[in-house]
Amino acid sequence: MVMQRYLLTYMGVVLTLYLHQFIRAIEVPRDPSIQDELSQPPTITKQSVKNYIVDPRDNIFIECEAKGNPFPIFTWTRNGKFFNVAKDPRVSMRRRSGTLSIDFRSGGRPEDYEGEYQCFARNDFGTAISNKIVLQVSKSPLWPKENLDIQEVHEGAPLILACNPPPGLPPPAIFWMSSSMEPIHQDKRVSQGQNGDLYFSNVMQEDALTDYSCNARFAFTHTIQQKNPYTLKVLTKHPHNETSFRNHTDIYSARGVTERHPSFMYPTGTSSSQMVLRGEDLLLECIASGVPTPDIMWHKRGGELPVGRISYENFKKALRIANVSEEDSGEYFCLASNKVGSSRHTVSVRVKAAPYWLDEPENLVLAPGEGGRLICRANGNPKPSIQWLVNGEPIESSLPNPSREVNGDTVMFRDAQIGSSAVYQCNASNEHGYLLANAFVSVLDVSPRILAPRSQPMKVIHNNRTLLDCPFFGSPIPTTRWFKNGQGNTLDGGNYRMYENGTLEIKMARKEDQGTYTCVATNILGKAEIQVRLEVKDPTRIITGPTDAVPKKGSTIHLSCRVKYDPTLKLTVSWLKDDSPLYIGNRMKKDEDGLTIYGVSEKDQGYYTCVASTELDRDTAKAHLTVLARPDRPRDLELTDLAERSVRLTWIPGDDNNSPITDYIVEFEEDKFQPGVWHNHSRYPGSVNSAVLRLAPYVNYQFRVIAVNEVGSSYPSLPSERYQTNGARPEINPTGVQGAGTSKNNMVISWTPLNATQAYGPKLKYIVKWRRRDTRESWSNVTVSGDVSKYTVTQTPTYVPYEIKVQAENEFGRAAEPDVVIGYSGEDYPKAAPTDIRLRVLNSTAISLQWTRVYPDTIQGQLKEYRAYFWRESSLLKNLWVSKKKQSESFIGDRTRGIVSRLFPYSNYKLEMVVVNGRGDGPRSEIKEFTTPEGVPSAPRYFKIRQPNVDTITLEWEHPEHPNGILIGYTLRYQAFNGSKTGRTIVENFSPNQTKFLLQRTDPISRYRFDLRSRTQIGDGEPAKGESPSSLNEGKWKRDATYTKNQGDIATQGWFIGLMCAIALLVLILLIVCFIKRSRGGKYPVRENKDVPLDPDDQKVDNGSFDYSDEDNKPLQGSQTSLDGTIKQQESDDSLVDYGEGGEGQFNEDGSFIGQYTVKKDKEETEGNESSEATSPVNAIYSLA
Repeated sequence: MVMQRYLLTYMGVVLTLYLHQFIRAIEVPRDPSIQDELSQPPTITKQSVKNYIVDPRDNIFIECEAKGNPFPIFTWTRNGKFFNVAKDPRVSMRRRSGTLSIDFRSGGRPEDYEGEYQCFARNDFGTAISNKIVLQVSKSPLWPKENLDIQEVHEGAPLILACNPPPGLPPPAIFWMSSSMEPIHQDKRVSQGQNGDLYFSNVMQEDALTDYSCNARFAFTHTIQQKNPYTLKVLTKHPHNETSFRNHTDIYSARGVTERHPSFMYPTGTSSSQMVLRGEDLLLECIASGVPTPDIMWHKRGGELPVGRISYENFKKALRIANVSEEDSGEYFCLASNKVGSSRHTVSVRVKAAPYWLDEPENLVLAPGEGGRLICRANGNPKPSIQWLVNGEPIESSLPNPSREVNGDTVMFRDAQIGSSAVYQCNASNEHGYLLANAFVSVLDVSPRILAPRSQPMKVIHNNRTLLDCPFFGSPIPTTRWFKNGQGNTLDGGNYRMYENGTLEIKMARKEDQGTYTCVATNILGKAEIQVRLEVKDPTRIITGPTDAVPKKGSTIHLSCRVKYDPTLKLTVSWLKDDSPLYIGNRMKKDEDGLTIYGVSEKDQGYYTCVASTELDRDTAKAHLTVLARPDRPRDLELTDLAERSVRLTWIPGDDNNSPITDYIVEFEEDKFQPGVWHNHSRYPGSVNSAVLRLAPYVNYQFRVIAVNEVGSSYPSLPSERYQTNGARPEINPTGVQGAGTSKNNMVISWTPLNATQAYGPKLKYIVKWRRRDTRESWSNVTVSGDVSKYTVTQTPTYVPYEIKVQAENEFGRAAEPDVVIGYSGEDYPKAAPTDIRLRVLNSTAISLQWTRVYPDTIQGQLKEYRAYFWRESSLLKNLWVSKKKQSESFIGDRTRGIVSRLFPYSNYKLEMVVVNGRGDGPRSEIKEFTTPEGVPSAPRYFKIRQPNVDTITLEWEHPEHPNGILIGYTLRYQAFNGSKTGRTIVENFSPNQTKFLLQRTDPISRYRFDLRSRTQIGDGEPAKGESPSSLNEGKWKRDATYTKNQGDIATQGWFIGLMCAIALLVLILLIVCFIKRSRGGKYPVRENKDVPLDPDDQKVDNGSFDYSDEDNKPLQGSQTSLDGTIKQQESDDSLVDYGEGGEGQFNEDGSFIGQYTVKKDKEETEGNESSEATSPVNAIYSLA
């Protein structure tokens, strides 16, 4: 028992080792450097097809290409015998190739070279063979001469026109045409069968209108041969008359054709059989005759037709099943049926199979002493036989090989040795074909080689699975080991896993896995190694990706894509639209944060994918963009349910473009009154597509529909057809009827005409009637055309009431009696003025008025208002010019009192009153005079706050534009503030002539807020406000102050004194030269003005100050501000006087003061200005010049 167990264990170990050597067969890498160095038996790489048909007009090329080391030598057999290529001058073989070339340019018949060819490729290690190539020359024989009799056939009978084309190689393509080369029309009644014959299920009289010729097209020779045409003579009971049968429901019974039961023309009988090879297409055909023409249906007995592999051809008369297999065997039947009955034909289908591979033998590379096997398994129906050959010879007749054993479809090798290399062929064949495969056995001894660079860097993503490749080759098969950073332990287990092909897997790469890895491959002939330097990088992640958005068309949308990645890697961000690369046009902008689309349109809708990628990994984020746009226009408008006053309009909605349609607007156009103008008719909810429209009589309507959604309105639909309604008498009269005079002796009667949908008929007219209301006289009337909207009644008394009526009339009658409207004839100017006018001064700017109303008969029209005209006669201030332009105040309606405002204080005024009606003003009343008391002044003008340095603030202003009395002084209030903190308010009072104030700052940090007002006896006037400059400009003011100080010290600088001396010397030389020229009679220009004053901007820079006054307070154009703030008049002074001397200022015509209060330029001021200019270094230079 123990011995048995020992034997079983020993045999199991041996069997395991035995099988192991078969599994570990060596694979030769495709590396060209390896392939070129290793000895290899031949391998066929290219060959011609087994059944090779050639064009007789061309040279013949039979292909055979192979590889091996050393390069193989090629030989051929023809019909099983050696084919000596060198003996035939027409045959040659390509260099380093086995391809045969047969040249017929110098003569010869291609048919002489037909036969079975086979190629042999040999080198020192074996022979590979090609398939047996059967060479045939294409043939296109002529059609045999024949005379075809006229085919006589009764109408309704079946007919077969035989084609019988000549046998060709390959078989020709068949088609039927007339002798005039017109294609024969085919349908389910007349069609061509798979054999080329033309089948008529039943013949009709019109079939005799043409003849029928069968044509054969030969593909290789590109020729078409035509058979003599058939001529039909159809015997019928009734002559053909298209008109008599055009509207007949049954054309056969109308022509006296007897109905017939279906019967099969092809195949004949009730059953047939068909064989097809596995992998080919099965084509079943049933053509039936009968009257009426039968329909064909296909079925499989006991099952369903295979879904996805069937198709119907020839008007369902043929059934094609693609790529058949054994499961498609069985019985199929076709059912031909018409209204008379049905017939069935059964086809028994058998599926056979040419040989096909189950296991095709593959090349085997062994090391000395190793074993292996070649397997050749094929299947077919019937089952194929397997034959082994070695180097093209049957294996039975080859030299004995003790390490080889043949066992049916398997060849076993044990203890292979150098020199036993060979090429083995497996031939699997049955009655339907054969398969031939070459597989070589190569015995090699090669030291280890690693097929990768010796040292290579590798970058991987953190936490990713990583494979370190170590492709190797050797014979015997080397063993591989991996080491990290030169350590002696082999890497296998834990986070590492080794594969037989030398690859090392790191299941999850971490930062600590970085380092240098070494792969060592070893066999008995030596060893080889490579190193891989591994770097672990942070992953690329999209932290903020795009989100689904629903923008409106034309808007701007931003799709976010913010990425976090390893900074040592180069990042590339790209965008896809609907999984295709996005073209970034001028409407799109890609930046670091994402993608911006300007002016979104419908074509921008879709899925957008942000792709962030580095050389190692990538991340994606996707969002859908749904664009809301105006809906597409409705289409296919249709008018139904036509009635006298209504019609139903139906339409098909257009695409809503992602925003639901909320409304439909129906518009109409008529072609009589306003052709081409569209009017709104009605509005309907977006859920309907049909509406009943109310119509007016005598309108030729045309409709269109507009769809509306949240985004906007669609384009209008195409117009509907027109619909004309019948006429009727008008139902309404014109609206807006009124009467009013344009002169004192007429009255214009006007009205709003009826529109196109209100006229209701042709010849529209208006009957205009009028009469005086007070006398109740008889009606006067006139009839005007429908395009008139007014009529003028003449010779009317002044402003009397009239009763007016306007009635519509058309060809069908008049509208209902219209309502009476009261109108008035024309007005004349009033004849009387208001009397007993009394006024009272309310304040410095307003007075109250009272008067006695005029008698009504003196108004001569409709009283509009009482109007007061007033004007400023003079000011109580001496020499103050005022505008005497008249102003007015209206008192609407029949009133006897009112208030006049907007007056200037401290002024003399005059006033008169009139009555106003629709025609105009009446006569003036007597003139009344009044005086306004003193008031408060307006704000001081040109209030400026300057800060020439950190310690002082200068305030300057001008007198108020409107003193409104005698000025008695100015009041200044100011307080310091710093942020939200404020100091106490300080009040300063100034005389009326003072216009400047200098403030010494006690706090250099705080700012100041100022409030300046003028004063009269009445009180303070309007304020002028301002603040000192902000602290942000303190540094600039300090620099300006420093510059001013330095400017004052320039005169004491040595360089400046030297510069001035040089300028003086140059001037002296210039004067001497000029004197010499003048003494010689020469001419030279002389400056008219020696002193050139600085402009105001230069003066501002010169004194280091900045003007912070408001733009409205700047001096008027034409004036110049001096250094002390006074205004110099550059042009005429006719309109200005000195306020302090009691002169008059200048006023606009409306009474507004436009003059300027100025102070006379006295001697000290002039001298001060001159001295100020002299201190400027620029002016000093001018003075020297």
